[in-house]
Amino acid sequence: MTMNSIRRLVRVPSAAALIAAAAAISTDAAYAQSRIAQTVAAASTGVKVGDEGNRNRLRLPELVAEAPKLASDDSRDALPHSTPAALSALIGEALQNNPELRAAAKETEAANQRVRPAGALEDPMLEAGLINAPIQPFSLNSEDMTMKMLGLSQKLPYPGKRALREQVAAKDAETLKYGLLETTNRIVRDVKFAYFDLALTDETERLLKRNREILEQFLRIAESRYAVGQAAQADVLKAQSQLGRMNEELLRVERERPVTEAELARLLGQRVDAAPIAAELPGLRAIALNLATLQQTALQQRPQLLGLQSAIERSTKALELARKEKQPDFDVSFSYGQRDKNPLGVPREDVFSLTVAMNLPVWRADKIEPRIAEAQALRDQALDLQQAQQNDVLAKLRQQVAITEQSRKSVQLYDTGILPQARLAVEAALAAYQVSRVDLLTLLDSQMTLFSYEINRARELVNFNKALAEIDLLTGKRLF
Repeated sequence: MTMNSIRRLVRVPSAAALIAAAAAISTDAAYAQSRIAQTVAAASTGVKVGDEGNRNRLRLPELVAEAPKLASDDSRDALPHSTPAALSALIGEALQNNPELRAAAKETEAANQRVRPAGALEDPMLEAGLINAPIQPFSLNSEDMTMKMLGLSQKLPYPGKRALREQVAAKDAETLKYGLLETTNRIVRDVKFAYFDLALTDETERLLKRNREILEQFLRIAESRYAVGQAAQADVLKAQSQLGRMNEELLRVERERPVTEAELARLLGQRVDAAPIAAELPGLRAIALNLATLQQTALQQRPQLLGLQSAIERSTKALELARKEKQPDFDVSFSYGQRDKNPLGVPREDVFSLTVAMNLPVWRADKIEPRIAEAQALRDQALDLQQAQQNDVLAKLRQQVAITEQSRKSVQLYDTGILPQARLAVEAALAAYQVSRVDLLTLLDSQMTLFSYEINRARELVNFNKALAEIDLLTGKRLF
């Protein structure tokens, strides 16, 4: 549920005002709860406190019996909390089945296979033929220079070029390897995000249903009091209106779940029509975050930054190779010529040839210098991109650490102050409404404020765990 939706449902007073109001209503929470336990049952018929005849005709277990349980749940969430087993299983499934990850692994494997061929020699050339054979009359023994020739040639790059080509290919493969690691970490992050969103949707739906039940009982209270002339018809209409809006919000949340579940199924490599995925709201972990340590870890271990460093080294090798193109390559040839006997039967000696050819890199201004400039520009680009990414990672780490601390403090504030006081305020408003000291709108506002705080607490829990997941991605190390 968005904050705008919550604000449309109810005007939320400040935490300080709520605490002050609750304290003013009752200075003894235990006494207030015992009194409310007596008044809730009597509210539907207008029976005063002390009348035991119809005491159990209408109960609000969520307000009285369930409040201590909720407080216990809040305290439990504040304890150190490991990754839910269901989430760990989903991460393992995604790492095994995600098609994007498999494609990146195959790309990395292909790049590794290109390393050795990059530094290999070209295939040698085998040559066979007749040399200097006369046409009229055709004969293989009439001329001394006529021979049958067999030759072999091999191109040899200038020393150092083959090694540089292999090093460039190796750096390409290394960059893709770090890209695979970055893709793996990103998919893990995305699975966590989708899981947390799904858990928040389920928790929101649970809170909406529980709040709807409470509003339905408020409506029955208002109808009972209206029937005996203790409440105005406007109270009944207000309760019905608030209940209708709650039903509308519940329908919206129920529509959101399939969308979030489909995104999670996509990351897992499942069909969209796979079985429903259960998600558990994450807890609040007791962890200490050191920004300087996290930033140092990110600079040393983030695959994205390591991949950029490999790209810089690759560009440096490519620049060296471009400069090497100023040097010539060689072509070594060896041939053997077999000559027949002359027409008189005198044998002729066989001959051989050994030649070395080389290219002349004379078109430097048109071919070599532009390639050197291109390699230099690509290297400078990689350096600037690395600096930009380092700055981006460091800034995002600072943001995520701040979000983590803020969300942790918010959850603790909800657990220790806001939620207990908000529950007490609802109970006190219910007691006051039963004796006509406040109108139903005050009671509804108190309940919707409590509901809003419960939703906000769940959102802060999710924000806390999402920030931890983002820190894992930014540092390149699964810390949490």
